[in-house]
Amino acid sequence: MIRKIKVLIVDDSVSVQNVLQQILSSDPELEVIGVASDPYEAVAKIAENLPDVITLDIEMPRMDGLTFLRKLMKQHPIPVVIISSVAGEGSDQGIKALKLGASEIITKPKLSSPEQIEEYSIRIVDAVKASAISERTHPNTLKSTDLEQVPIHANQSSTKDQELSSVSEDVILMGASTGGTEVISRVLKGLRNDLPGILIVQHMPGEFTKAFAKRLNLESNLHIKEAEQGDIVRRGWVYIANGFNHLRLIKENGMFKCKLEMGELVNRHRPSVDVLFKSASKYSGKNITAILLTGMGADGAKGMLELHQIGANTFAQDEKSSVVFGMPKEAIKLCAAKLVGNPEELINWINSTF
Repeated sequence: MIRKIKVLIVDDSVSVQNVLQQILSSDPELEVIGVASDPYEAVAKIAENLPDVITLDIEMPRMDGLTFLRKLMKQHPIPVVIISSVAGEGSDQGIKALKLGASEIITKPKLSSPEQIEEYSIRIVDAVKASAISERTHPNTLKSTDLEQVPIHANQSSTKDQELSSVSEDVILMGASTGGTEVISRVLKGLRNDLPGILIVQHMPGEFTKAFAKRLNLESNLHIKEAEQGDIVRRGWVYIANGFNHLRLIKENGMFKCKLEMGELVNRHRPSVDVLFKSASKYSGKNITAILLTGMGADGAKGMLELHQIGANTFAQDEKSSVVFGMPKEAIKLCAAKLVGNPEELINWINSTF
């Protein structure tokens, strides 16, 4: 019999506690071992029964979630899923939580319809399972302290105003899930600022993708923004998928553009990496590069295979450097990846290829 994943819920809202208990307990692989209304109570619960994963609210009495997360990662790095309501600067706090070591981030449930209940249940269960198998103490897992020491590539200009912004004839596509936020940050820091346009799907709620793009933009010499409907793909620019919509690559009047659209979950996700990759398979493979990074599941693997079959360049992150070797593993199993390597090898490969 497989041991269940033990989950501790930390949230000051009794109604949220009840919803989370109901959702998590309905999955046969998960077991809720306790609830806590604040971090102090959580510490006592952890001492009684060590959880495999903690779900954590950010705004709580006595000690806020970010302070607790910071202390927890230093003293007892248990995988943490942030479950937060977002208002005003809340989205920035969510991104800070990821940088502090949280595995995943989910918004608090808005359960006004059966469809929303089903989607939220899928997201929270998958986030907890992904966090449980992530190796937060893996020696090759990227830490925020490591990221701050990664130098900007020597060939980059010192100001974004000097970047090229011509329409991009080639496009780089990138997909990631659990552990992807820090890998993406590290890779973008190391890239030249005159590269083809880059479209990125990171599995993340829509309330946080704009803040994620803003944070990346501050760290890199590339122009980085949340993708908007009709954005022309330009050299030196990076477009982060809006977390509420699928992101597709289209071509109009000879120019690659971003297309956002609602739709059903694909591979249990919206946005889906497969949707992005498959949207590019109708174009010439010599103009497309696809990269699949750390994450649970198989999203992106079949789309990468389609791109590989039309002659696109394809790269999958290796097991040693992945927080969760799921998505890239599935692509490798399908023989969809021409190259397999770590983030540093990816940076060097991109910079030398274009």
